[in-house]
Order: sequence, then structure tokens, then C-alpha cells
Amino acid sequence: MKRKWIRGNFATVVVIEPEPASVPVTGTGTARTGTGAEGTAVILDGYVDEPACLGVPPYISPYIRTVAGALIENGYSVRYQTIDQLRREPQTAADLNNADTLVMIAGVTVPGKYLGGTPATLTEVQQIGHLFRGKQKLVGGPIGFGSASGGGQKAIRQVIAGYDALLEGEPAIALDNYLNGGEPKGTLDYARTDPWSVGGAGIIGQHPDHPFVMCELETARGCSHGATGGCSFCTEPFYGAPKHRSIEAIAAEVAALNQQGALHFRVGRQPDILAYGAGAGEYPAPRPELLEKLFGSIRAAAPDLRTLHIDNTNPATIARHEEESREALRAIVRHHTSGDVAAFGLESADPAVIAANHLKAQPDEVFRAIEIVNEVGGMRRESVPELLPGLNFVCGLSGETEATYDQNEQFLGRVLAAGLLVRRVNIRQVMPFEGTPVYTDNTLGRYDRRFRSFKALVREKIDLPMLQRVYPAGTVLKDVQVEVSGDLSFGRQMGSYPILLGLPLRLPVRTVLDAVVVDWGSRSITALPVPVMINRLPASALKWLPGIGKKRAAAVVAKRPFRDLAAYVRVAGSSGIDPVLDFSTAD
Repeated sequence: MKRKWIRGNFATVVVIEPEPASVPVTGTGTARTGTGAEGTAVILDGYVDEPACLGVPPYISPYIRTVAGALIENGYSVRYQTIDQLRREPQTAADLNNADTLVMIAGVTVPGKYLGGTPATLTEVQQIGHLFRGKQKLVGGPIGFGSASGGGQKAIRQVIAGYDALLEGEPAIALDNYLNGGEPKGTLDYARTDPWSVGGAGIIGQHPDHPFVMCELETARGCSHGATGGCSFCTEPFYGAPKHRSIEAIAAEVAALNQQGALHFRVGRQPDILAYGAGAGEYPAPRPELLEKLFGSIRAAAPDLRTLHIDNTNPATIARHEEESREALRAIVRHHTSGDVAAFGLESADPAVIAANHLKAQPDEVFRAIEIVNEVGGMRRESVPELLPGLNFVCGLSGETEATYDQNEQFLGRVLAAGLLVRRVNIRQVMPFEGTPVYTDNTLGRYDRRFRSFKALVREKIDLPMLQRVYPAGTVLKDVQVEVSGDLSFGRQMGSYPILLGLPLRLPVRTVLDAVVVDWGSRSITALPVPVMINRLPASALKWLPGIGKKRAAAVVAKRPFRDLAAYVRVAGSSGIDPVLDFSTAD
């Protein structure tokens, strides 16, 4: 990674210049006896998004690293490529054909909207399988559960044409079994995958976003709620009873990733971080001492890390075990980085829908969990709250009526009226998978108009005022990376559910800068690079300053250059961003 500091017309920024393409990751030692003789392999990342795992850029999933480790152990030299790279540069398909083995990982069971990449469609996956001319081609990941084009449609499970085998179950173990003459099936066994997660860590160096790669860390697989059936729509119970990785194994993986330049981590691949290492039962009490040790060990393994966040947190765990949950959350806050999000699976505020779909928590329990997370994580560090809840709604479930949406709106209104902070509200229509109860019992298509009006109301009446609370004008967000360049550039911080920033300046992709909040949309904020160069900004950017607008922006331009803040305030007035204004006139 090369950093080039630039003092430009708008701010002092750093542009990250990628190093030359990484060489293949190569195994040390002889391949084991089996069908997988030493050769070359390409891992093609079609991206994954599951209830408890994210692998869409800038995230890289654990599957990629363990598959890389398994290939290396079998004597392969391994290259990594993303589906987006293949789309942008189709001529690189020739590189795939030069490899002996292709392993594609793909599958979305939780549909979303993405900025950093677009998951592979079933059509693309099959086209790649037919085009590849190597010795063997394999596909794995949650695509084995089925696929659909988006929420509100049933996922169809079918044979994925063009491949020699589907890696069923745990992809890395199924791959290893297949390469050594067995069936392409694998049951999760951390004793086998933990060494691969270390051995395959070097693959992240080939990620096109490196070093801005968020490494999704796995701590557990399977859901304790699944013991009684699980939520009607969720695919996590497909992975069976909960299994937990050891702290030592997780720390070893983090150390290996850190040695390869990884600085950003999310402890996200588990259904409930507070249940890590907890006992049996549907809602086991958290063990704060284990979470203290886990997060402390991650910090020790990567002392220079820049991001350490979490994801799924069961609100029912918090509501049923308040004191243990408080201590567990405090342990996380002691070691994580600020701006963190605990994702709550509320799904519905309608008790009838909750009962019909065996959901985790009643509205009052979720509300209490929101209060507790605010108590523990609501304080600010580096301008932003330490840890806030995020809410997930799933629509189209069994038992839903028009009144369901009224109750959802009332619940969110209650949260807003109580002065509580919520980082974001995700609303989606269910994508039913074969094998889940909602596959045959749902209300898809029945209340589409009400779904749309609910979503619009939340964006206008809930999201906007909530963003204004969480990110008031003058909030400085550090290390924002520009991902889309244009007259209005877009960027985000690394993190769990980072807020999207619109920057009304043409900035190069991969620019990294600090930015100050000046305005809000329903799902994003408008920001300007820090320091804000008043004497240099174009009028198109000046108009976004608090209290300015188009008319006053013209007056500001006419009166420039300003010698100091006092001179500027006489023309433009004072605002919350005054501390970050700069009145330089030359580079």
C-alpha cells in the first residue's frame, strides 16, 4: 500500500495507491495423496450475504479464507478474484482457464442493497461454470440453499449447471474431502477449518480493496433459537446446533490476517455475539468474562487495528438477562472501536406475527434492549456514539395484516419519542427458502402497497430525525474512503453498517479523508472534507454549509477571501461547523 498525501483546493487528503497485483498464495509442502495433485487454483468470489455472515466488499467472508487454506494444504498455488473484477475486465476470464481448478463461492439468503459490490446472480454463476475450461470446477456457499433475484420472491433450489460438483455444507471441508477422493460434502469441524483460516489469511492481499478490507470473523455457527424451530424465515438453523470456536483459534486467525495487512475486523459471523460460549438453552445468559477475553485477545493479536465491530445481537438475550448483558456489552465497548452497531432482529412489532413465525422477542423486550444498549453505548468517542442498536424488519411473514404495519410504525414512533438512538432501520421483504416454514406460509404480494407506504414513512419520519440525532451538524467522521467519484462523490468509513456520505466535490476513488456533517437525507448524510477550505470551495459545495443555501453562497463567494472566522461569520453567520473551518488562500 502506498499513501500519497495531497494538499488540494478543498482539503488535505490521502490517496491510497494499490500495490501491484499480488502473486498467488502458495502452499509449503507436498500435496496430500488424492485427486487434488499440486497445481493452480482460482477462488472466484461471487459474494455471500446471510443472516449471520457478510462477504460483499469491502467485507471478505470466512469461507474465502478457509477455502484458500484448504487449497494451499493440498498443494495448490491460489489466486483470488471477485465477480466485479471479472465484470469490469472480462478478458481476465482467460486467467481462469489457465488454472487447473476453479472454486466459486456465492449465495445471498438476505437480500440487500450494496455499494461496494454486486453479488453474482445464478445466471452469472452458471455462465462462468460453462465458460471455464480447467480440469475441475466447483461451486459452494449459501447458493446451495437456492437463489432468487431479490426480496419478495421465493428462492428456487436447483442444480447449478456447469460445475463438476456442488460443495455441500461447509465449503472448505467439502472441498478438502473432494480433493482427496471423497464426496463433496462437509460438516463443520473447527478442528479442521481453524488451521485453514490461518493458512489462507494471505489471500486478503489479493483483494482489490486491500488494505481496506473488512475481515468477517467467525465465532460460532448455528442458532440456539433454532433448537425450538428458529424464526420461520431464517436459514441459520440449516447449520444445526450452535458450535463455538475457541478464543485461541480466533486470535490466531486475527494475528495471521494482521500480518497480511488487515486492520479492519467485524466479529459478525454468529447469530448472537452475547451468546458466545454461553450454556445450553434457547436464550442462554451471556458470559461477560468470555467476551472480555475474546475482544481483549483480538486487540492483542492486532494491536494496530483500526476497526473492531460486531453485528448480530439477540434483543431477547438482553431483555431476559439484563445484568449479564450490560456487563457483556461493557466488555465489548472497552475493546471495540466507536461507531459500532448491534443488529437486532425485531422483524415485526405485531404479537400475532411474532407468534405465527416463532420470532425471538416481543416489542417491549426489544424496546428494553434498545434502552440498555443506549445506556451502555450511547456515549460519544471520536464524535460518534460507541455502540447503538440497528433494527431489522422483515415483511411478508405469516399472519401479517394491514394492522401489522400500523404496529410497526407505532413501535418506531415510541422509540423516537423516548429520545433513544438507533443507528439504522432495515426494512425488507422476506425471501423464502425451501426448508423454512415461511416457504409455504407467507403473505407475499398481499400488502405490497402498505409495505411501500411503511417504508416511505420510516425514511421520512424516523430515519431523517434519527440521523440528525446520531450525526448532528459538526460531527467529524474520520478516515472516510471515497468509493464512487463524481460531481457528488460517495464514501463510507470502514465499519458495521457505516453511514453513506455524499461529498459534493469530485474526489478520486480511494481518497481517504476526514469529513464534517453539514446536512442529512433519509439514508445518508452530506459532508465536506475537513478542514473546510472556505476560501477555496466552489459555490456548489458552499451552498451545503449550515445556514448558507444558494443565495448566501453567492454572497460568500463575492466577499472571499476571508481573513478569519470573525470576518466570515459577519457574512454567513455562525454554525456548528465553525471549529473545522480553514481560511487559507494558497496551497
